[in-house]
Order: sequence, then C-alpha cells, then structure tokens
Amino acid sequence: QVQLVESGGGLVQAGGSLRLTCSASETIVNLDRMGWYRQAPGKQREMVASISRAGSISYADSVKGRFTISRSDANNSHSLQMYNLEPEDTAVYTCNMASRTGSSVYFYWGQGTQVTVSA
Repeated sequence: QVQLVESGGGLVQAGGSLRLTCSASETIVNLDRMGWYRQAPGKQREMVASISRAGSISYADSVKGRFTISRSDANNSHSLQMYNLEPEDTAVYTCNMASRTGSSVYFYWGQGTQVTVSA
C-alpha cells in the first residue's frame, strides 16, 4: 500500500527556516490534493497549506506570507518551505495526499515530523 514519508523537520531558532518534504512510495491514482497539517500539544489538528491538482493553493491565516507549498511535476511529492518561523509554529507536521474517484475521496497520511521553534 502507499506510504507517505515526511522529512525535513527539526529544531530551529525563531526567525529560521525549514523545508519539509512529503514523498509517496507509489504513484497515487486520481490524485486530487496535497496538503500539510499540524498539531500542537493540546490543540486541534489544523490545515496549514494545500495545493490541488489544478494548482490552487490555500494557506492558514497564521502562515500566510511565511510558508509556501509546492508539488513535484510527477505529483509524487510535495514540500512546505517555511520562513521566519515562530515558536507558535511548533507542532507535529503531517502530510496528506487525497485521491478522488467521482464522489469518493481517499486520504493518505504520513506519520508526521516534529518541528520545534525556540524563542
């Protein structure tokens, strides 16, 4: 079965940068969207950024202007470039890919990668 693997997490100081990458072990048929989510301790998981197959992009208000999502030409990976990181960005970041067949949607999830931003 398809596995998603995140890479690029780590510990950085406030104002620093990280680039997260999500790679799929196999091609996902009918890929519709790629996205990044995060969950901080005691907080709900939130969508950070997403990009559709057509290229439309959405960002959470808290990261607009600082994060950029992109996808590979082969649609087998996507990345999240994070600039000017803040302590509030500390969370486990998880990638997602969604396939769609008609009205049916199937979500693939990675295991997550820790991002820690020190003050």
